[in-house]
Amino acid sequence: MAMENKPYVIGLDLGGTNSVFGIVNSEGSVVTSTSIRTKGQNDLDVYMDSACAALAPMIEQVGGIQNIKGMGIGAPNGNYYTGNIELAPNLPWKGIVPFAKKFSERLGIPVVLTNDANAAAIGEMTYGVAKGMKNFIMITLGTGVGSGIVVNGELVYGCDGFAGELGHVIVDTTPEARLCGCGRKGCLETYCSATGVARTAREFLAKRTDDTELRKIPLEEITSKDVSIAAEHGDQLARDVYKFTGDLLGRSCANFTAFCSPEAYVFFGGLTKAGNLIMDPIKEAYDANVQNIFKGKAKMLISQMDDAQAAVVGAAALAWKI
Repeated sequence: MAMENKPYVIGLDLGGTNSVFGIVNSEGSVVTSTSIRTKGQNDLDVYMDSACAALAPMIEQVGGIQNIKGMGIGAPNGNYYTGNIELAPNLPWKGIVPFAKKFSERLGIPVVLTNDANAAAIGEMTYGVAKGMKNFIMITLGTGVGSGIVVNGELVYGCDGFAGELGHVIVDTTPEARLCGCGRKGCLETYCSATGVARTAREFLAKRTDDTELRKIPLEEITSKDVSIAAEHGDQLARDVYKFTGDLLGRSCANFTAFCSPEAYVFFGGLTKAGNLIMDPIKEAYDANVQNIFKGKAKMLISQMDDAQAAVVGAAALAWKI
């Protein structure tokens, strides 16, 4: 019997707040998508019911499940080897959750899972600015700092599926280092995420007396978006926040280069919207701190993929390899 041609895959970007589903064709275009709430869905089976109910009309739209090769999922603490989500702090289900297996049983198709930053790296390598690259590091700058490391054309998973957590490299060893959600102090994530930027702005406001539009906002309500808007208006304190953030990130990348000499760093996520305000200090600090042998080699790129679709497309790209 001739092999069936299955022209579609399903991608799921599982976030702490929402779950975004997309059906993707071989060109990497999302042909149909939908989302459901993740937050508050404490019963996994109830969540699975609403996920499958949301997927049903989409699957119908592409001619039924027989046209779908498989499903890929990008999830916090997703383990590629086991298909489990393990001890994810921002999800409603605790412990070790056999997430891929549950979807596979419900839908009757093969399902693979990886962590969300790895999914973004796969999307970038398959359809984005890293197309054709065999060595690059994807850094996602969102609520946290995630990373996907590609070496010799393969994602680095390590012995347990959890390698590549560059957001949890300790960059501050002083006693006043910031506490991280992972339970340790001084992680890169506490400084270079969107939450880290807001935290830096609050610290600068407490220490400094210069006039800034950020003083009009109640201290605890300041977001990285507020800092970005102020910086665009030429606000010096806000610009200094980005200088501080970019400097730390650039120096950290100079260290990362020592172990895998990437062709490029690809930055993705909300903070990249600050453009040169963050990219210039990253490049300057990188160039000043990278070993001579590596100088001038790695490109610093901003992902061109649409925020909402990149993670879905990346997760879906996993399923072509099934």
